[in-house]
Amino acid sequence: MAPRAGQRTYTVGELARLAKVSVRTLHHYDAVGLLCPSGRTEAGYRLYGSADLRRLQQALFFKELGFALEEIRGIMTDPGFDRREALLVQRELLAEKAERAEAMLAAIDGALAAMEGATPMSDEEMFEVFGESDPEQYEAEAEERWGDTEAYKESARRTKHYTRADWERIKDEGEAQMVRMLELFDAGVSPEDPRAMDVADEARLHVDRWFYPCSREMHACLGEMYVEDARFTAHYDEHREGLARWFRDAIEANARRTA
Repeated sequence: MAPRAGQRTYTVGELARLAKVSVRTLHHYDAVGLLCPSGRTEAGYRLYGSADLRRLQQALFFKELGFALEEIRGIMTDPGFDRREALLVQRELLAEKAERAEAMLAAIDGALAAMEGATPMSDEEMFEVFGESDPEQYEAEAEERWGDTEAYKESARRTKHYTRADWERIKDEGEAQMVRMLELFDAGVSPEDPRAMDVADEARLHVDRWFYPCSREMHACLGEMYVEDARFTAHYDEHREGLARWFRDAIEANARRTA
């Protein structure tokens, strides 16, 4: 849709300065179909209108949250994409990040104060900022249940070298997948829909990339655990009731998919 008559438009250079991105970035967004200009000058130069600015803002929100460009393009070009719902989810994720950042700043301030002669931090205070999510929280149980399996051994081999930054990246990727899952779930998309199966496969590849080789059949076994183990069910259903079962069904549908 071309910009309406009388509407303020921007050339690619003007928009780059306004949005604080490079012209090359805008050219790339156009090339991959993420942000195509809604108008052109008589000479063929790109012109961007208000709808284009809103779309770029949305894409930059996703980028700030750590989404890969291909993930952003997939979300925003989906026929069922709802801008308002996406903004609400983005706000929720950014609020969580802001809360973590504020806690981290407070911890750093406390550490600086302790160095400068103020009241020292207790051992507990030094580490409470990192939250209760500990990658080794269920290590003993996992070793007891799966310690003899090649998957467990491979996961242990990989994760023993992971830094806190690695675990943060794993967490961020998981949150991005949750955003996509919630969008589909809220839109009433069937777990057998190709879009739901794609999300399930993204989750499978996340396990495959970070922990151990995860075939679709193995992932289907994990899906059953998501509904049979109350802790896993609670993890998903705290976002939306019934999400764990929906995700399990999407995983099973993906396992049956041949392409």
